[in-house]
Amino acid sequence: MQTVRQIATEIVAREGGYVDDPDDPGGATKYGVTIHTLRRLGLDISGDGLIDSRDVRALSVSQAIDIFVHHYFERPRLSLLPRALQPSVFDMYVNAGSQAVRILQRLLRDMGFEIAVDGVIGPKTARAAEDAAQPDDVVLMDAYGIARRNYYFRLADHRPASRKYAQTRAGGKGGWIRRAEEFLSPIYHLSDAEFSRRVSGWG
Repeated sequence: MQTVRQIATEIVAREGGYVDDPDDPGGATKYGVTIHTLRRLGLDISGDGLIDSRDVRALSVSQAIDIFVHHYFERPRLSLLPRALQPSVFDMYVNAGSQAVRILQRLLRDMGFEIAVDGVIGPKTARAAEDAAQPDDVVLMDAYGIARRNYYFRLADHRPASRKYAQTRAGGKGGWIRRAEEFLSPIYHLSDAEFSRRVSGWG
C-alpha cells in the first residue's frame, strides 16, 4: 500500500511544471499548487514580502509535496476514508478542493446514506464511506471515479473554455478524463467511441 507521501509525489508528477493558463481559474500554477493557495497559506517563498507568480515559479517539488500532505490530506482528514478510496479523493482534492468531498457525499446520499453535502469529512461521512465500502472497497473506489469523471464532463458541458481539459484537440480524452480514469478499474474506462458519443454535443 502506498504511503501518503508517495501518492503526493505522483500527484506532483501528474500536475507538471509552471503554467499560467488564462482559462484556468487557478491562475499561475506549479506542480498543482496555485498562486491562490500560496496566498491563502501566506507562503512567501522568495522572501520579498510579496506573494506573486515569482513565488509560484520558485516552488520546489518537496515544498509542493509538503503542502499537499498537510493541507490536502491531513487537514481535510482524508485518512478517515477507506484506504482504496484515499488516492482518488486526495488527487481530486488537489484538483478541486473540498468539491472532492462533496462528490463523495453526493454519491453516498445516492446510495441511501443520510449525510450533509458540506465538503467536510466528519464522523457521519467517514462512517457512511466505511459502510459503503463493505464488503469490497474497490467497488466504492470505482463508483467515486465514475462520479468524478461525470463531474468533469458537467463542468465542460457548462463552461466551453474548460473543454480543452476534457478533450484533446485531436478529439481524444483530455487530461481531466484520463486523470479520473487512472483511479478506475479498466472495465470502467470509456472506449474511444463511448467518449466521442459523450462529447459529440460540444461541437
